[in-house]
Amino acid sequence: MRDYLQDDRNDKTRTQIYYAKQGKITGDMKAVAKVEKLDPEFIRSEIARGRMIIPANINHKKLVPMCIGINSLCKINANIGSSALSSNISQELEKVDMCLKYGADTIMDLSTGKDIDSIRKAVIAHSTVPIGTVPIYQIVADCNDDINKLTIENMLQTLESQAKQGVSYFTIHAGFLLENMPNIAKRKMGIVSRGGSLMASWMMHYHRENPFYEAYDDILDICRRYDVALSLGDSLRPGCLADASDEAQLNELKVLGELTLKAWDKDVQVMIEGPGHVPLNQIERNMKLEREYCHEAPFYILGPLVTDIAAGYDHISSAIGAAVGGWHGCSMLCYVTPKEHLGLPNAHDVREGIIAYKIAAHSADIARGRKGARDIDDAMSDARYGFDWNRQFELALDGDRAREYHDETLPQEVFKDAKFCSMCGPKFCSYKITQEIVEKENKKQKK
Repeated sequence: MRDYLQDDRNDKTRTQIYYAKQGKITGDMKAVAKVEKLDPEFIRSEIARGRMIIPANINHKKLVPMCIGINSLCKINANIGSSALSSNISQELEKVDMCLKYGADTIMDLSTGKDIDSIRKAVIAHSTVPIGTVPIYQIVADCNDDINKLTIENMLQTLESQAKQGVSYFTIHAGFLLENMPNIAKRKMGIVSRGGSLMASWMMHYHRENPFYEAYDDILDICRRYDVALSLGDSLRPGCLADASDEAQLNELKVLGELTLKAWDKDVQVMIEGPGHVPLNQIERNMKLEREYCHEAPFYILGPLVTDIAAGYDHISSAIGAAVGGWHGCSMLCYVTPKEHLGLPNAHDVREGIIAYKIAAHSADIARGRKGARDIDDAMSDARYGFDWNRQFELALDGDRAREYHDETLPQEVFKDAKFCSMCGPKFCSYKITQEIVEKENKKQKK
């Protein structure tokens, strides 16, 4: 059970930013400060400023609080979810277990198939990390898969239902306005976001403004009641390198900045979603523009993928971009799996995506000089130089995989005391040779 400490359970508003603005340090803030090795007052001030969020729905009782912000460790999100063609509750819970085992900081349930409500309920009950959703998927399902049947009323009803269940952050596509529609025609790949394409279809059918934009104040009221953070979605994120940093993307980003200020005025926490496909040389500029346009709200980026030709290996191409994005100031990385652009990820793909992004986030923390970030790397170096195999497996991001690869070519009975691996063998191990040289030199010095 979470300890709220100073926050009053009878308060009408119980969001982290509401208490932070009042100068109160909640139990969640204290828990986060301990993990981040930061002062609780610093955590409070960052949340009050809007540079940090603690996505922590008041109804997610099993939640272990975490934070997302430029002055904390870089986090990663893992996407799971069923599709109309595949997956069920047990398969989604297997993915949750994989996320928790390998260190995802948040999980997004992007289910679009059957039993969306039941899957989400089970996922929230099973998870100790915050759960995010893209509500438009269920809204469309509730409209019998006809986006044109969407109304403001059923949209808000779905949002409130998910908030009551314990969803800690919503991705809503509120920044895509009718006035930006002509810019889509200039693109090579149009709209790559599922939520964005659905909004475009609805707006063009009715020739009306984006319903999420129109009902934004009502959405904020729901978020404030349950402390649901908003992840303002990038409906017009580039789906290929040719569309990166174009007018459509940047115009939407400016609108997200306006929506951020409105959310803060209503004591709702906000982060901003960022681009998908961006050339390596444009990533730093994208990070700077988000901070400028969106008032330093935490940036949450998908990848970005730095090439369009890595099908089957997009967890690698995107992790390259993610590391650079993390280095230059984004707060959370949304993982990409090897199945990106190809199919629905299974538990194995989830594992591959998480590890790729844990590497990217950790690399970014080292580059940003986060306190203690490199300690585990130094410990790994000591273990390697000392041939302490078990310690290496303990320190590795995926110790199971490291042990598996090691034992594949060096039998268990041999490796216990082996001062080498199968790559170099006992005669050509550089560490062993170096240690022998140092030992001889030390003996000389003592004579």
